[in-house]
Amino acid sequence: MAAESELLDIAVDCARTAGALLLERFGSERVLATKSTSTDLVSAADLAAEEAIRGILARRAPDDAIMGEEGDDTPGTSGRRWVVDPLDGTVNYLYGLPQWCVSIACEDLAAAVYDPTRDELFTATASGPAECNGITLAPEPPEDLAHALVATGFGYDAQRRALQADVVSKVIPAARDIRRGGSAALDLAWTAAGRLDAYYERGVNLWDVAAGELICTRAGLTVTRLEPSGDLPWGTCTTAPSISPDLLALVA
Repeated sequence: MAAESELLDIAVDCARTAGALLLERFGSERVLATKSTSTDLVSAADLAAEEAIRGILARRAPDDAIMGEEGDDTPGTSGRRWVVDPLDGTVNYLYGLPQWCVSIACEDLAAAVYDPTRDELFTATASGPAECNGITLAPEPPEDLAHALVATGFGYDAQRRALQADVVSKVIPAARDIRRGGSAALDLAWTAAGRLDAYYERGVNLWDVAAGELICTRAGLTVTRLEPSGDLPWGTCTTAPSISPDLLALVA
């Protein structure tokens, strides 16, 4: 079986290759299609980045399964699965906002989240540290939820956003403030780096969070999968252990 270090090297290769392709097109890309709603966008860059990633995986991990946002699931025989988001933050990307990334995880084993606009590479393995550009991440916990900067995200469907607004209305008075960046993978990576104190969101997909959750776990944070609640689907909540119960009481 491939060592974690080898799997991380593959993840980094995929993330940097796709990131370079995306950065070259950044600022000139246009909408190619829509998905779940008219505001859920896909660009040619999304598709090209995933194609590049799948090419690397076909060459370097041919027996592994692949789950990708923009392509069909590919079965494997090794027992490992790669979870791929070739461009997390597509709307930001198409608007020219530098808040997007590439997210790659060999599920539960190795992870890379790459932010090409800042050349920041967040990585982790199941038994190694969480790092950003080789520097170990060790976020300081906030004093309490009232002093915590909390990030979240919202869905594409208007009805779902209304339900999410009800939840965030409970968090706003209890926390220092709220941030909504538009890339779940970067929100998780930035929480691991201590730039945010917590992140929660319902309605994410596995490819949005698989890499970021592993990075946060290895940074010493508490990662909780949120069960479906009413008309809201499953989600994730990542915090410092000390404030996890208080935030979960508001969002779980």
